[in-house]
Amino acid sequence: MFYLRLIWTSLRSLDSHFLRSLLATLGVLIGVSSVVACMSILEGVSNDIFRRFKSMGANVLFVFPESAHVEGRVVGTSQTLDLSDIEHLLRELPTDIERIAPEALGATSAKRFQKSVDIGVIATSNEYFEIHQFKARFGRVFTKAESENPDAAVALLGDKVADKLFGGSDPIGQVVKVGGTTYRIVGMLEKRGSLGFINADETVFIPIQAGLKRFFNRKWLNRLTIAGTHPEKLEELQKAIQRSLRRAHKIRPGQPDDFGIFNQEEALQNINQFTFIFKAVFYSIAGISLVVGGIGIMNIMLVSVTERTREIGVRMAVGARRSDILLQFLFEALVISMLGGALGLLLGTMFADVMEKVLKYMNFKTEINANVVVSSLVTATIVGVVSGLYPAFKASRLDPVDALRYE
Repeated sequence: MFYLRLIWTSLRSLDSHFLRSLLATLGVLIGVSSVVACMSILEGVSNDIFRRFKSMGANVLFVFPESAHVEGRVVGTSQTLDLSDIEHLLRELPTDIERIAPEALGATSAKRFQKSVDIGVIATSNEYFEIHQFKARFGRVFTKAESENPDAAVALLGDKVADKLFGGSDPIGQVVKVGGTTYRIVGMLEKRGSLGFINADETVFIPIQAGLKRFFNRKWLNRLTIAGTHPEKLEELQKAIQRSLRRAHKIRPGQPDDFGIFNQEEALQNINQFTFIFKAVFYSIAGISLVVGGIGIMNIMLVSVTERTREIGVRMAVGARRSDILLQFLFEALVISMLGGALGLLLGTMFADVMEKVLKYMNFKTEINANVVVSSLVTATIVGVVSGLYPAFKASRLDPVDALRYE
């Protein structure tokens, strides 16, 4: 009952200075809404990336060429991986490797009559679709013969590419121009979404040999995707691949690798590190807003203590304890911050929803979960307690006689 009266007294006091209380609430509202928006965006993006990597399979390894350096500066990607590395690995580790898919990655535009769309290009083999469990919605994927034929001018379209170029009509047997070269469409992939950092629906896939010759005009690869025979022995396979590629590249003992090998867990750890950096930056910016809001609350409460000095003296004269005065002013600061926190949660949720709808074409997703809600309310509570603690303590330490004589 005592605490109910305390809350009611706090609300009446805030209502008597409504505009001032509203301005104090505004600072917390902006800060909490910033925190909610940042958390929902980061949660949505990081969870989406985790889902993409987990969809690749638990038995998959990725081999990348190392970065090229000139005088200590990164100038691009080393041209150290090629198709001969696949033959070497399959020859040395035939029972440990189930499949290897080479990948050459690029970007260009695909054209059909007057329609044009920006796309990603992946030159790969038929093994790629088996590793990632891609299925053709219409038509088929590459055959082994097409993958090995340098003159095979065939292509598979991602779902969005096919929709933009053909508008729902059957694309099989039609032709498109990819980077100035004409390809005959043999298949359209089912809707898959993002795979790692690549959106398969916005990609055109071409055979590896023909792609290296006709589109990329080079021999080196951007990546090897390797599926192991035994998922439980993935770390052993990773070490065996490293030893085998060092021999193939004639790397002497003591010299660094000219390639890198990552498994899914290592890739997720790297993503976690990047996500942590972004969280630190985002929350620091949002934290500044909360600090400003907290200063606003403290300022309002100090003014309130000065204005109500005589009231405090009267309350103490009729038997109010110092702890009662402290709790009253602390509750007032807490009410301001909690109200700002609730409105900030609502505003932040609305902003995140608007962001998701505006960037829908990029498959951008936000996520409001219990962690976001609890964190925002706890943050608002802490701001209220910290901001109101000094004014409440100052009010409770007033001398009753001096307070009654205050004009």
